[in-house]
Amino acid sequence: MQDQTEQTLLARLAERVGIVADYHDIAGNLHLTSDDTRRAILTAMGFTVDSIASLTEALREWDEAPWQRPCDPVRILRDGETGSSVSCCLALEDGKERSVAVEWQVRDEANAVVQEGHAGPGLSAVEVRFLNGRRHVRVEIPAPHGLSLGYYNLTLRAEGLVGGVVGTMRVIVAPRQCYVSPAIEANHRLWGLALQLYSLSSDRNWGCGDFTDLGRIVEWAGKGLGAGVIGLNPLHALRNTAPYHISPYAPYSRLYLNELYIDLERLPEFFGSEEAQQQFHAPEFQAKLQALRESRRVDYDAIATAKRTMLDLAYRKFLKDAYSGEEPNLQPNTARGWLLERFIQSEGTPLELYAAFQTLEEERRLIQSKSATWHDWPKQFLTPGQPVREYAKRHRKRIRFFQYIQWVANEQLNEVRRTAEQLAMPIGLYHDLALGADRNGAEAWIHQSVLALGADCGAPPDAFAPEGQNWGLPPINPHALRSSGYELMIQLLRNNFRFGGAIRLDHVMAFCRLFWIPRGRPASEGTYVQYPFEDLLAIVALESTRSKTLVIGEDLGTVPDWVREQLAKARVLSYRVFYFERGGDGAWKSPGDYPAQSLAVATTHDLPTLAGFWSGEDLQVRAGLGAFPNDAARHQAWEERQRDKGGILSALKREGLLPHGVTEDLATAPAMTTDLCRAIHIYLARTPSCIVLANLEDGLGELSQTNLPGTVDSHPNWTRKYAVRVADLLCDERLRQLGAVLRSTRPLG
Repeated sequence: MQDQTEQTLLARLAERVGIVADYHDIAGNLHLTSDDTRRAILTAMGFTVDSIASLTEALREWDEAPWQRPCDPVRILRDGETGSSVSCCLALEDGKERSVAVEWQVRDEANAVVQEGHAGPGLSAVEVRFLNGRRHVRVEIPAPHGLSLGYYNLTLRAEGLVGGVVGTMRVIVAPRQCYVSPAIEANHRLWGLALQLYSLSSDRNWGCGDFTDLGRIVEWAGKGLGAGVIGLNPLHALRNTAPYHISPYAPYSRLYLNELYIDLERLPEFFGSEEAQQQFHAPEFQAKLQALRESRRVDYDAIATAKRTMLDLAYRKFLKDAYSGEEPNLQPNTARGWLLERFIQSEGTPLELYAAFQTLEEERRLIQSKSATWHDWPKQFLTPGQPVREYAKRHRKRIRFFQYIQWVANEQLNEVRRTAEQLAMPIGLYHDLALGADRNGAEAWIHQSVLALGADCGAPPDAFAPEGQNWGLPPINPHALRSSGYELMIQLLRNNFRFGGAIRLDHVMAFCRLFWIPRGRPASEGTYVQYPFEDLLAIVALESTRSKTLVIGEDLGTVPDWVREQLAKARVLSYRVFYFERGGDGAWKSPGDYPAQSLAVATTHDLPTLAGFWSGEDLQVRAGLGAFPNDAARHQAWEERQRDKGGILSALKREGLLPHGVTEDLATAPAMTTDLCRAIHIYLARTPSCIVLANLEDGLGELSQTNLPGTVDSHPNWTRKYAVRVADLLCDERLRQLGAVLRSTRPLG
């Protein structure tokens, strides 16, 4: 009986907090959520659920929480919405509400009062609840109205009570839809190139692509090829140590940029530093740079060491020239000094904490060990509280160094953005916001109060990963996120939307539901947790509108139809991959079957390139890694690939796009040729999709895919460089011809 009672309470609490009781995978198989999974996820959310007593208490606290606070932590209002109200909960004796008045004040983001009002005396109780012998009432007051788009702080004060009652609420006024660029509004169908920035090789970079390389690509593609957009891998800050800290989808922090992309040779203080120049021109350093350039793989550790060393020397020169006075009262006395100070002021506390984390980590790794993470730090530094603020004051110069790095990176990326604008590219840079961040990184330390560090997120079983996927990233706790007024989400969107004309939201379904896996367990023991979809979508629409950024939602995998419908209503573009766009019979969809409100692309970083798909390179790699349980499974995968290739040839034939000499017979197309690659991209260009992207590796005929999911150190993920250098890309005939056919099919207008 006790076990049954405990199970009932566990299921009830799980349902309250949004843990689903069951789910269907992509194949339609039903999966039931086990009690062990419920208990582990509830624990990760911060609940104590180890007994009937603790479960009973957790349920009571959950149900009573809305009555114990004067108002909700956040309220979303849609632009132009009228007639709504705000609830206020007060502990009052019978009838006392008639003698209580509620005053409120609304302040904007500049802390200016923009609205005031009051209700009562003579309020009516809309609902009454008795908690621990006390009478609590819910009264309604008019919601703020006529506010422009943005974020506001609403303060409620209940007068007529002993001591008074004060409540605060973040009010978010959002549009109903995301921003859509004028070119797309005018039904122009755009095309662009997608690339991995680190993969660009050149005779001048330091072993990986940088912002100067990116600027050259943007100018060439925008001016010479007629491209309207350049798609990029996430540029988030990484620890840049192989093999575990180089994935752009498991970053150190999604709020800031990777310093590896900085071009040191564009910094005046780098050239002004005698020490930097002496080290830079030393034969051994030049030999190291040459080796890094010539390598076909990105050596993150070596490049990071070289760039950090030179950034340090450049910063010392910068401090000497740009500031006067002594710590902690350094005063800027040059134009560049003032630019940095203005950047530091505009970025505020979030950047200060990020820099404090890096300074602490740098110091603690010298004191403790290189393998130590912030979880191993002394108690006073485990959370970003007062001891950390005092530490930051004592280490102001080093804190400013990490702020300087972000300023330099911002300046260089913004210069590329301005280049795209000057070329009148309709969208310009298209960025990618990763789903999560490394639990041992800066973002997790700063925002640990809204993360479920005792869980991972991933994906349920599907054809791509029959056992499911565990991405090893801590999920955001939706309840803690809402209690914070969605602060982390707002910062993430704002910091990432500011650098370009479009952004891809990785795994956009996470705004609705996310697959949680108890820490240390396989993906098969996970289940879905629900998120406040409407609220989060409203914030996306607000930040998109403010920054004039087009939003693309990566909606691959197990996606309920209604989620896609809501995203479409909000004008979030769907992300359509050629490999997956098939009908119920497995045949490739015709171009006309693609939705107009979408971005179409042949393949992604997690899938084989076109050349790799055609040759079966990915299947051979997986076989070599033991990914197939037996020869029969490997043979089946190969047979399926042959059928898929035949299906692609049939689809191209229907559109009259088969290259000369190629028929539906696979023997006539033994390899992915330039002509066949071009035909597939023309196929995509004929779709009504707003945007079509061509991956640079497909245009170059690259064989190996960027990332092989499920591997870390057994496969060279995120390290391959393009075989063709930047200078040669600009005159590569394959890319010129591909650009020509895409431009003719999708003229800019």
